[in-house]
Amino acid sequence: MKGLILSGGKGTRLRPLTYTRAKQLLPLANKPVLFYAIESLLEAGIRDIGIIVGDTFAEIEATVREAQSSWPEDTKITFIQQDAPLGLAHAVKTAQPFLGDDRFVMFLGDNLIGESLAERVREFDAPGCPYRCHILLAEVEDPSQFGIAELEPMPAHNPAPVDAPALVRVRRLIEKPKRPPSNLALVGVYFFDPTIFTAADAIRPSTRGELEITDAIQWLIDAGHDVRAQRLSGYWIDTGKMEDILDANRQVLLNMTESIAPTARISEDSSLTGIVVIEDGAVIENSVIRGPAIIGARTTLRNAYVGPFTSIYHDVVIETCEIEFSIVLEHSVVSNVRGRIEESLIGRHAEVHTSALKPRAHKLMLGDHSRVGILPS
Repeated sequence: MKGLILSGGKGTRLRPLTYTRAKQLLPLANKPVLFYAIESLLEAGIRDIGIIVGDTFAEIEATVREAQSSWPEDTKITFIQQDAPLGLAHAVKTAQPFLGDDRFVMFLGDNLIGESLAERVREFDAPGCPYRCHILLAEVEDPSQFGIAELEPMPAHNPAPVDAPALVRVRRLIEKPKRPPSNLALVGVYFFDPTIFTAADAIRPSTRGELEITDAIQWLIDAGHDVRAQRLSGYWIDTGKMEDILDANRQVLLNMTESIAPTARISEDSSLTGIVVIEDGAVIENSVIRGPAIIGARTTLRNAYVGPFTSIYHDVVIETCEIEFSIVLEHSVVSNVRGRIEESLIGRHAEVHTSALKPRAHKLMLGDHSRVGILPS
C-alpha cells in the first residue's frame, strides 16, 4: 500500500501564524504536526508516501527532507503539486499518477489520531479484501459542522473481538447536515482502492466549488460498492484552530518519555517534576518546570515557571515570568510579564515583555485575526 498525505491547505483559521508558516509545520511537542501523520503511516508499515502540497511547497519539502534521515532507510517521499485547493477528491485525482493501481491510505496532514493504523492497513491490504473503501469515525458534539456517516444496523452477531470497534457497512454520508442522522464524523484518515478515481471523475463540484471526498465516497455507495466504517477508540484532533493546537499538544505531551540531553545545563536551584524533556543546549536557571513539558534546544529559562502542557521550541528565552498550557515558537522572548500566561500560542521571533516607559500603557503590534487577553490592573 501507499500513503497520501494532504498538506496543501492555507490554514486561514490559524492566521496570522499561517501567513508566514505552513499550518502543517506548526509544532506539537516541538515536532511539526505533519510529522505525526508521516510517522503514523511508517509505523503501519507504509514506506512509499506522497505529500500533496500547494503554495507552501518549498517550506514543507525543505522541512521533510531535513528530517528524512531519522525515518527508516527505505522511506520514499514524493511531493505532488496541487494547483489550487479544490477539494479532497481533487487532491486524489491529482495524485493518481503517483498512486497508480495501488490501494492507499489518505491522511490529512493537520490531523492527529491517538491510535495505530497498523491493523487496519493489514486488513485493507490483505488479498481478497472485499470492500473498496474504509473510513474512520469519531463521535463529535456538533455533527452539523462535519461530514457525518449513517451506518447500516449492526448484525445480531458481531464477529469483531469484544475490545475492537466493529467494522460496519456505511449507508450514506452527509456533509454538514442540518438534521444529522448520527454524531459520527469522518476523521482525516481514509482507505481507498483505485475505484475512488472513477468516483472522483464522476462527481461534480459542490456549492463551494470543490470536489468533496464525501460525495466521491457516496458515489461508491450508490454504485453498489462495499464501503465500511470503524470508530476510533482513541482521540482525534483536527488542528485547525488555536484551541485544537493546544489540545493536540497536550495529548502528545502526555505520551512523552522523560529525557534530559547531556548538553543541557540545569542549575541546582531549579526544580523539575513530572515528565519533562530538555533538549540539546538548553539552560535552566533558578526555574521551576512541572511536566508534562518540553524545553527546546538552546532555549534559556531564567527565574521562570513553566507549567504542565507547555512546549517551548528552540532558541527561546523565558525570563522572570510564568507560563503554562501554551506553545512558544522559536526565537521568541518572553520576559518580565506580570501574571501567568495561559492557553497561549506565541509565534516565532515574537517579543512579550513589560515596558517601563511612561505613560504606562499597553503597546501592541498584532497581525490580522490576533487575540490578546489583558490582565486587569
